Amino acid sequence: MLKVAQHRLEWRSVGLIFSLGLWLLATGALPAQNPPPPTPTPATSSPAASTPSDTSQSQAQPASDTKQSNDANSAELTTHDTAPTFKVRVNEVLVRVVVRDPSGKVIPDLKKEDFQLFDNKKPQTISSFRVETPDLKAVKPLDINPNSLDSAAPTGTPVPVLPQRFVAVVFDDTDMIGTDASNVRYQAQKLFDALPPADRVGIFTTSGQVAVDFTAERMRLKDSLSAIIPRPLTGSGTGANECPSISFYQARQIVEFHDIQATNVAEEDLLACLDVQKPPPESTLQTMIRGKADSVLSTGEAQTDMVYRNIEAAMRRLAVMPGQRVMVFVSPGFIVTLETREQGDLIDRANRSNIVINTIDARGLYAPDVLGDISQPSYGSPQSAGMRAQFRLSEQHEDGFILGELADGTGGTFFQNRNDLDVGMSRAVGAPDVSYVLGFSPQNLKYDGKMHLLKVSLASKSKLVVQARHGYYAPRTVKDPAQEAKEEIQEAIFSQEEMHDVPIELQTQFFKSSDTQAKLAVLTRVDVNAIRFRKDAGRSKDNLTFATAIFDQNGNFITGGEKILDMKLLDATLARLDHTGLTVKSSFDIKPGTYLVRMVVRDGEGSQMAAKNGAVTIPY
Repeated sequence: MLKVAQHRLEWRSVGLIFSLGLWLLATGALPAQNPPPPTPTPATSSPAASTPSDTSQSQAQPASDTKQSNDANSAELTTHDTAPTFKVRVNEVLVRVVVRDPSGKVIPDLKKEDFQLFDNKKPQTISSFRVETPDLKAVKPLDINPNSLDSAAPTGTPVPVLPQRFVAVVFDDTDMIGTDASNVRYQAQKLFDALPPADRVGIFTTSGQVAVDFTAERMRLKDSLSAIIPRPLTGSGTGANECPSISFYQARQIVEFHDIQATNVAEEDLLACLDVQKPPPESTLQTMIRGKADSVLSTGEAQTDMVYRNIEAAMRRLAVMPGQRVMVFVSPGFIVTLETREQGDLIDRANRSNIVINTIDARGLYAPDVLGDISQPSYGSPQSAGMRAQFRLSEQHEDGFILGELADGTGGTFFQNRNDLDVGMSRAVGAPDVSYVLGFSPQNLKYDGKMHLLKVSLASKSKLVVQARHGYYAPRTVKDPAQEAKEEIQEAIFSQEEMHDVPIELQTQFFKSSDTQAKLAVLTRVDVNAIRFRKDAGRSKDNLTFATAIFDQNGNFITGGEKILDMKLLDATLARLDHTGLTVKSSFDIKPGTYLVRMVVRDGEGSQMAAKNGAVTIPY
């Protein structure tokens, strides 16, 4: 299921070729004559087809090119496969912020100067700022180049309906009890009935036992709900049905916080369980209690680790989907210890992948459960029963903290203490109307893995409510700049956001070699005039990274490629290319069908980026 994520990290050069015929014409490398006319084919394009100059660029190089021409081409324009070399922001921390008025309405139109950001109470400079809205725009079909070699290509192809929003619903079946699971299954049926056709939904569980990849098949989603049942990692596992009964919460108080009251209650319960006339020495009691608490804590942490691993797996799958990304986490909550701090990493990963996490308390509207599950009675001293009940109440209250943290940290919503879970799920599918993503680079950051407290406030005094993450963890190692740069381009590829730092245009060609095989060519024309070249030794230098991705109707990555074009242009060449532009032709072997085409172009300094989407249908 996660093969797509592997494709994302390993771009394949899939027949990617650069078509530079126009440049050769502009520099005089080719004879000054009109190129031979293309072989006539029936009309296969819309009126917005490519211009004659685009057409000439897509032709193969004539066999009469001289060695001198090739040398000139090599000197000024070369291509190679390599890691991107553009600059990246080092150790940038992203903070997604949602601002609401007292009634809960989202506040739009805020600027960077409206925000203040503090890291461990020290003010920080906001180095990047962007505004995000969940507006879904239809992906337009790409123009078909009139030189398409497929004589059977029809005109007037209907606009394909491609996915624009991907929702990963993650059910925490390891922490749910039976009543939670049955209620959640019933409410989720209504959610799937009401989803619009452009949404794709995947179902995942924290046990890893249920996984339905993103699909538009509502019945398949609904049928999978029957498998959502409680699946705890270790059964009772936290001290229930044992004497003495030590809950996960109490064990954490004993081991991590050295809580004397929690330790004394455990000792009283242990003595009641031993039922001996002469109690063992105090040191022996403490050793036994610490051993028991360590065991309960270890068991609970193992279950939490499994929950995090499967949330992260669902997040990795969601991160490579080309569109708006929302995760809905349905859980009764759980306690996070000092050792299980991965929630900070999850929040950071979600923000970098533009994933909003909305959380739903699966317990719904509930009253504090003092007595607990009658199938798991608590054993111990009658005198300590009151304190054990207090521990239970504290544990139930704290269970929801992690749900609030995940929602706050990603600009999502925490839906809690209500029984209309179907309403909560419907709301959770959407992203906030407006969110602001602030970026800053911590100064003198130590690579020690320690927690940093974050605070976001508004510069003006107001009664608006600011929702943002509360902290982040410092890295333990220095990131490799080349790898981080590569990930930055890949994040852009697996998005549907269009960027226009450099104007680009997309067109397509396709050729059907059989009923089941076709070759798709994507032509990208770049406005060279918009590129900020670096002057060196009398030449204009820069490099462009071209990354192309093809996705199917469910948003699954099919194929793609990446190459780098090095440019060392003479002044005369640059002047001509400023007028003519530069076209890149990328070819892919695919099957007939409907596809989303995603192109990302970035210059070598990392200061300019372009991204464009399009849809193409190759008939069967």
